[in-house]
Amino acid sequence: MISLKQRYISSTIKLILSFSMLIFPTLASAAPEPKGIPFWDAHEESNIAVIDHSRWQSLLNRYLISPHQSGVNRFDYANVSALHKKQLNIYLSQLTSLDPRNYSRGEQKAYWINLYNALTVNLIINHYPVKTITKLGKGFFSFGPWDDVITTIQEKELTLNDIEHGILRPIYKDNRIHYAVNCASYSCPNLSQTAYTSENTEALLNAGAHDYVNHSRGVSFDNKQLRVSSIFHWYRVDFGDSDKALLDHLSLYAKPMLAKRLLSYKGEIDHDYNWALNKP
Repeated sequence: MISLKQRYISSTIKLILSFSMLIFPTLASAAPEPKGIPFWDAHEESNIAVIDHSRWQSLLNRYLISPHQSGVNRFDYANVSALHKKQLNIYLSQLTSLDPRNYSRGEQKAYWINLYNALTVNLIINHYPVKTITKLGKGFFSFGPWDDVITTIQEKELTLNDIEHGILRPIYKDNRIHYAVNCASYSCPNLSQTAYTSENTEALLNAGAHDYVNHSRGVSFDNKQLRVSSIFHWYRVDFGDSDKALLDHLSLYAKPMLAKRLLSYKGEIDHDYNWALNKP
């Protein structure tokens, strides 16, 4: 015989689960607006100093499997040694001890991209084995860790969303940022095998855009139906806020045959995303 208390608990659990099924898709499809954090606006173009990203490059050389036969770069989270975990923490401490406002815009852009990616990799390593980054949010209804405080710089707490939507997007207004910051997932644009610097950022952003647009997880046709990554849906405003503008953007980086098909496409645009971890 089920008691009234047991029935109450069961009903409550069902209600919570039902509510979560309603809210999670909303969270997964919503994207924060680019809203600048004024504290990080400052820069110093007269400073010719460069920031050292050699430790990050060493980790990429050792654990990033690139190129991978799937076309998706894979990070070998499971086999990162204790020594290299320490090196990653040293690198993160090195970056967060700096005041990026004292550097040029070019150095800042590379700094924030590398920091975002290194923080994400470190997060996965610290919670491995995990099947998807979306399970790592601290809040009960969190879809991923992007709103969790992950670091502190100049006594300012920062989340991954702060870095992407409060610094990178509003300051640079460069939609190629979406091809650079990596969410440790299959459908995310590739984690670059080369650390960003002020000298190579332009080339790496263009290469990242080209690789993603010409891979099926970025753009594909199912018979005559165009399907694109949900990134182009979530951040539609960054890609011109219209289907035509998006198709024009995609055609810039698409190979000739794909570009021709995109520019002549007139139908609806579907989208999807695979949150499985980008592990080997």
